[in-house]
Order: sequence, then structure tokens, then C-alpha cells
Amino acid sequence: MIEELESISRPSEKKGRKVFPALCSVFGTLILLGVIAAFLPLTVPRLMGYEIYEVVSGSMEPEIPVGSVIYVKAAEPDMVETGDIIAFQKDGSVITHRVEENHYVEGEFVTKGDANREEDMEPVPYESLIGKVERHIPVLGIIMTLLASNTGKLYAVLLAVCGVMFHMLAGILRDRERD
Repeated sequence: MIEELESISRPSEKKGRKVFPALCSVFGTLILLGVIAAFLPLTVPRLMGYEIYEVVSGSMEPEIPVGSVIYVKAAEPDMVETGDIIAFQKDGSVITHRVEENHYVEGEFVTKGDANREEDMEPVPYESLIGKVERHIPVLGIIMTLLASNTGKLYAVLLAVCGVMFHMLAGILRDRERD
């Protein structure tokens, strides 16, 4: 009888005991989903055959700003047309420029960065072609660099652990309420 009177006199206290575990569970889920969402644009395209690169120079601005991520799909050189944006290897670096001309007989491309006044000095041999740029996402390159670093990976793991710990806390609080 006394317990019933106490529960009637403090209904908000019992309600609070149910809300806090639910909030912990929701918060933990949001953290875990955030960690997963951060890595999706960097992993799923690779499974679909794309190479992913960060743009570090302004030669393709304003079309592709510095800090963007580009998704490059392998392509046959004879399928590349004037106006396509390609990625190619040059002196150990990956360069992204627009094709001005495709010289099929010579097996080379004449390229130019959109922000550059003149065409590139040297033609790009077909062997250097990585592929055509299919998509680009501004700012994602900066995030990709952060996540790819050891510090970024550590933060991602720590956030995931926090998300799991919030779920564990919610379970403990629910178990205490049942007792």
C-alpha cells in the first residue's frame, strides 16, 4: 500500500527512468550511424569499381574545387571524347584535366585544366590513363584525408565505442528498472 502511494505521488520520477535509457539508446545509435555514414562515400564506390582521389590543386576550378573527391571509372582510351575529364598518371602523381583532343593514331590525349590558360605542354599517352571522372563531391576530400589518417581512424573507433557504450548503459538502466 505504501509503495502504491509513493508511485502515485512521484509519477514523473518513474517516467524519467524510462526516458533516460531510451535517450541513451537513440544517442548511441546516432553515433554509430554517423560513423558508418562517414565511411560510406569512401568505401561503397570502390566496391563498384571506382578509384577515389582528392583534388589538391585548382587547375580544374570552378568545375572541380580544391578539396573535392573525384570518382574515376576505368575507360578505354578510344571511348574518351573531347570535353571528358580524365585522370592520368604523370611523374608519380595523379592529374585530372579535361580532354581537348584525342589523337587516336598517335595514342595520346591533349589536355588542359579548366583554370589554365593554355593546353598542357606534353600530351598524355594512352598508357597513363587511369579513367574518366564520373562524379565529384566538393569538400569530401578534406573529410576523406582526415578519416584516412591514423588520428581520424582512432577518432572513428572511439566514437563507435562510445555509441556501443551508450547502448550498454541503456541496457543496464533498463535492467535496474525491472529489479
